[in-house]
Amino acid sequence: MFRKRLSLDEATRSKDLSWKTYIVTGANSGVGLETSRQLVRQGGHVVLACRRTDAGEAAARSFSGLKGSHEVMRLDLADLQSVRDFVAAFTSDHDRLDGLACNAGLVSMGRAPEYTTDGLEMTIAVSYFGHFLLTELLLDTLRASAPSRMAIVSSVVHAGSAKNRPNVNLDDLNYRRRDFRGFAAYAEAKVATVLYAKELAERLDGTGVSVFSLHPGWARSNFGSGGSLPIRVAMAVMRPLSRLVSDSNEESAQTTLHCLLSDSATNHSGAYFSQSSVLYRDKPCRQGGWPMETPNPNAKNMETARRLVELSYEVVGLGTAEGSV
Repeated sequence: MFRKRLSLDEATRSKDLSWKTYIVTGANSGVGLETSRQLVRQGGHVVLACRRTDAGEAAARSFSGLKGSHEVMRLDLADLQSVRDFVAAFTSDHDRLDGLACNAGLVSMGRAPEYTTDGLEMTIAVSYFGHFLLTELLLDTLRASAPSRMAIVSSVVHAGSAKNRPNVNLDDLNYRRRDFRGFAAYAEAKVATVLYAKELAERLDGTGVSVFSLHPGWARSNFGSGGSLPIRVAMAVMRPLSRLVSDSNEESAQTTLHCLLSDSATNHSGAYFSQSSVLYRDKPCRQGGWPMETPNPNAKNMETARRLVELSYEVVGLGTAEGSV
């Protein structure tokens, strides 16, 4: 099946990023690694924020000979204290941040929810709450470095279908009272990322900080490799069959890179960007778009977005929109 994949134009791909600093979460493999590689290739300094620093160091050896530089720092998005420690370490050594790529994600495929040490359901903790705290604690640095950008990875699953549009359950974000289904929790977490990008863009309007959410495509990464045995077996069986319609990690990194680097992206702060993908249930969405209108009205509800962010301050221990821990 032929489809046109969206890709950086040559002007964006050849920008000189010398003296610019970026953070990429989940940078030791997959889309995060390829995002980091391109930023380093163009001369940027990239902080690879990884839960396993040994894996980050091993992956970064592939950057040898590239124009830019890198460092690996530990960040466990499932541990809010780890997020605070990361920000303290980063800001002690760096006075600027040109781009933050909130790339890491996780889907918990157990029959019951798994909880972090902070009492958060694991899927939304890694995909949303950890990145929320990370971003909020780095806002002063992003503003001081303006023009700067933040891009947070969502997913096609946030869109759902005409018969089932996912939404965030503000009364029970952490599945304390609801029946748990792994992919439903993942879809809800990814709706949260789209809503957060819209709220943050509204809040930062006029500051020079641009914010985006995005779907990178159906990446041939190791995502899902930590799931249950049936899930791992199913993915192994599907992998050879999916190559015709899925994307390499480099292809999947294109949308994140477009949001971080393209001159045109800043005209659409708060918008959702998407690689083309056969996974959309809504056929018009399958061609993707930079930007693309999400078909899910729940992911565009600004009242819900503001309530989500207000609640998130409480969950992660921040006082107000401008507060700090």
